[in-house]
Amino acid sequence: MASNKIQFRSIHELKDPSLNGKLALKEFQEEIPVEDFLGDAEKSDASTTRRDFLKLLGFSTAAVTLAACEAPVIKTIPYVVKPHDIIPGVPNYYASTYFDGFDFASVLVKTREGRPIKIDPNPAAGDLGKTNARAQASVLSLYDNDKVKQPKFEGKDETFDKVDDYVIKGLEEAKASGKRIVLLSHSFASPTFKKLFAEFKAKYPTAELVTYDAIPYAASLDAAQEVFGQRALPVYDLTTSELVVAFQADFLGEYNAASLETSYAAARKPGANMLRHIQVESNMSLTGANADSRYRLKPSAVNKTLVEVYNAIVGGGSSDKLANELAKELAAKGSKAVVFADGSKGAQVLAHLINQKLGSIAFTGKANFLKEFDKARFQEFLGWVNGGQVGVLITNNVDPIYSHHKGQDFKKSLTKVPYVIAVADKKNEMYKAAKAVIPVANWLESWGDIEPQSGVYSLMQPTIQKIYKSRQIEESLLVWKNGKNNAANNYYDYLKANSASVLGGTSFNKALYNGIVASANATTLSYAGGNAAQAVAELGNFKASDLELVLYTKTSIGDGTQANNPWLQELPDPLTRMSWDNYLTISPKDAQRLEIENDLNARMQLDGSIVNLTVNGVTIENVPVFIQPGQADGSVGLALGYGKKDSGATADTGVNAYPLFDGSNLVISNVKIDKTGESHEFAGIQLQNTLMGRYDIAKEVPLKEYLNVAFDDEHHGWNKPLEYHTISGALPAGKIDLWDAFDDTDGPHFNLSVDLNSCTGCGACIIACQAENNVPVVGKEEIRMSRDMYWLRIDRYYSAKEKIETKEGVERGLNVPQLYDILIEPNESPDVIFQPVMCQHCNHAPCETVCPVAATSHGKQGQNHMAYNRCIGTRYCANNCPYKVRRFNWFTYNLNDRFDFNQNNDLGRMVLNPDVVVRTRGVMEKCSMCIQQTQATILNAKKENRKVTDNEFKNSVACASACSTGSLMFGDMNDKESEVRELYSSNRRYHLLEEIGTKPNVFYHAKVRNRVEN
Repeated sequence: MASNKIQFRSIHELKDPSLNGKLALKEFQEEIPVEDFLGDAEKSDASTTRRDFLKLLGFSTAAVTLAACEAPVIKTIPYVVKPHDIIPGVPNYYASTYFDGFDFASVLVKTREGRPIKIDPNPAAGDLGKTNARAQASVLSLYDNDKVKQPKFEGKDETFDKVDDYVIKGLEEAKASGKRIVLLSHSFASPTFKKLFAEFKAKYPTAELVTYDAIPYAASLDAAQEVFGQRALPVYDLTTSELVVAFQADFLGEYNAASLETSYAAARKPGANMLRHIQVESNMSLTGANADSRYRLKPSAVNKTLVEVYNAIVGGGSSDKLANELAKELAAKGSKAVVFADGSKGAQVLAHLINQKLGSIAFTGKANFLKEFDKARFQEFLGWVNGGQVGVLITNNVDPIYSHHKGQDFKKSLTKVPYVIAVADKKNEMYKAAKAVIPVANWLESWGDIEPQSGVYSLMQPTIQKIYKSRQIEESLLVWKNGKNNAANNYYDYLKANSASVLGGTSFNKALYNGIVASANATTLSYAGGNAAQAVAELGNFKASDLELVLYTKTSIGDGTQANNPWLQELPDPLTRMSWDNYLTISPKDAQRLEIENDLNARMQLDGSIVNLTVNGVTIENVPVFIQPGQADGSVGLALGYGKKDSGATADTGVNAYPLFDGSNLVISNVKIDKTGESHEFAGIQLQNTLMGRYDIAKEVPLKEYLNVAFDDEHHGWNKPLEYHTISGALPAGKIDLWDAFDDTDGPHFNLSVDLNSCTGCGACIIACQAENNVPVVGKEEIRMSRDMYWLRIDRYYSAKEKIETKEGVERGLNVPQLYDILIEPNESPDVIFQPVMCQHCNHAPCETVCPVAATSHGKQGQNHMAYNRCIGTRYCANNCPYKVRRFNWFTYNLNDRFDFNQNNDLGRMVLNPDVVVRTRGVMEKCSMCIQQTQATILNAKKENRKVTDNEFKNSVACASACSTGSLMFGDMNDKESEVRELYSSNRRYHLLEEIGTKPNVFYHAKVRNRVEN
């Protein structure tokens, strides 16, 4: 029987039963002023009830709004009305396109509760989906607290409405007067952008689109124009090549706007047809460090050798010994050989003509459209400006004042332009020179499309609401073309309508889902010309001098677009192992001749001489000098992209080398160095150079020996299995143990394979690990104190002056100082090995036995666990770890003004992965093999009542997922079909410091060099 009791919540409701309904009607009778509240610091700091706060944030705003407002994110507000496609605690992935004017990649963007936190390669894109360190770090640039946050007019905050009024007024005036309207943009291979600008030009007939890039690839494009008859860069594929000879060409970096490391690694698999790599260069480049044979020559000598190789290939012969040897090898391989060159137009023309003569199959005929700079047109634009012909100048996130060698002259000439509008992300020189400023939207906030190469179309989609009041250039063009508040000003609709002509039968949503699709653009390149005599003359005109300079880009900073990204500034250079700097690299002999020093102080910190560098009358002051093994005598190197003023807290690092770069020639003669007498403090992560006689740490073997000698041969085996000598005789290491083995047969047992043959040292895995696992940035001072927090490092080893065993040293009568003098100092032209090292997840881990509180323990799946809330910071585990992979958390790195990087502001902290705890001061931390990812993969399979596939586990660890060469391979050893199990059976496999008996779950593969050893 139903109850007749009256239920009420207050005496007021008892007296008036309709009260509750009346209150409900009143609750939201007025629109909630969310924007006013969030934009008002006084209101955001006001004392409000939880209900009032939810009214303002919860009922009408998702979590993304917190990212897009100025109110600090203090508390997590649960969804009241949850977006249907977001499940708290479950990541969403969106296919998109990373493009910032310099780099391109088709990617998957991982988001959590509406905020991007990680960039992964898009497997559907193949080589175009591979990510470098800058692509991996670009997610942090989204949350840059130093960006321009809203439109500006005459230096003051303003609305888009007022700025648009100003711009439209200028456009109309220029149109009426016949003055030019110039949009100065970085290379932008977007079909929809080009169509939109054509419509903009139809309304304003004097409008001109001019391309400007800090690193414009002018020499490459000019050479392509001459040889192929088209201003597009050639696409190469090394997969089936057997010989590559490179002259100053860093083709594992940014050569021809694309890295070839994926096909390079595929061709470098040890075997009879393994690719042989010969490098002729001045700087020790990342590509040169991976070469089988490397010849270090100063730039003038490199040019001469290239000319001689060309003469020998076309039948003219050569008196140069090295050139004859190279030409002989090239001719022997024929179409399976390819030549790359860089530094000048002439060098590239000769390389193209050699490849044509060889019939190189590495040349695919496809065209790369990512670079569009035309030096002649840019010079014409400068003439317009100087002649007062430009009425309106709109710059699209470029800063020629910083990056052009005549930047100061350009700055002065801007006074002749009545209307200067900067679409910018920082308060840089262009920002200061412009009367109106529009904050540029980050690629993660934008819609767009890119046609990177023949037959490929890639889409970009926003993965977060605009954090600041920013706008991409396409949105601005629509407003200025159609007028304010026009219904046609939605760029998403415009993009979707235009893409139909490119997509054909593919739906827009399907293309957006995949991120990248085939296009009908079948542009091909073919050899159509090339003036060899002119190229030879150009290279001959390069005058040799006592010192010659080679300008280059680092794997971390590139052209400087992301110079304010602390992840990239702290990422150590793969060769010098220095971070937070650019510097002049010089050979040991030249350093001695010029009395330039690099000294280690008592704390094992590196200090170096400072010089003033003068090149053809232009002086760069206070340049630190780093003595680089492998640098050609008579040459010096300097990285571009540093020394950006007013571009953020970390961007003003190093010196600006752009005043030395004419936009075409990366090699320059007539160099002078003057010592200042001052000393520079370097921040180095690895200060030992060689293996110091411990040759089993990073093993290598010549290809001939690898193919013809059994790895376990009793006398000549190059990877003999370790044996222990016991009272019972010699026994394999796997049969000897001090502890009982763990039962690893139930469920997955994880192993990680590291192939030294395919690791190029690029560092993408380091940034991926940092992003996934909330690894803090510690800054230059702490790096200098050897307190880096990286969970993964890539050790770089040079070959020593002489390979000598300790026993041999004793037999030769060498004392310890004499022996180590040989073992420590690198060769003049050393071989290089890159070795990624992370926690080895030992089955018999030394750290576990010494922890007094059991904070570190062994997991069922082979992972060595860390319980941070148990750790008391004794550091016994670090002392007992032979691999030195544990990091002690010295300070609170988050919300600490001493470490004013991304974790010190609420916006920067939005990049943090909520699945990984932010560690506190006083604990040890290290690689976890991304346990949060492996467990999520297992749980997902359990929910679907199926077995985890090998491919799912491969992508479960950040480092392996980011590796574009396949050097890192992760998987389940208990899965008999897994690739990691197959790799374990390789005769190149070995464990690091196996003689200690730790039984790691990480194993390595010896490096194979394809050359005949002397």
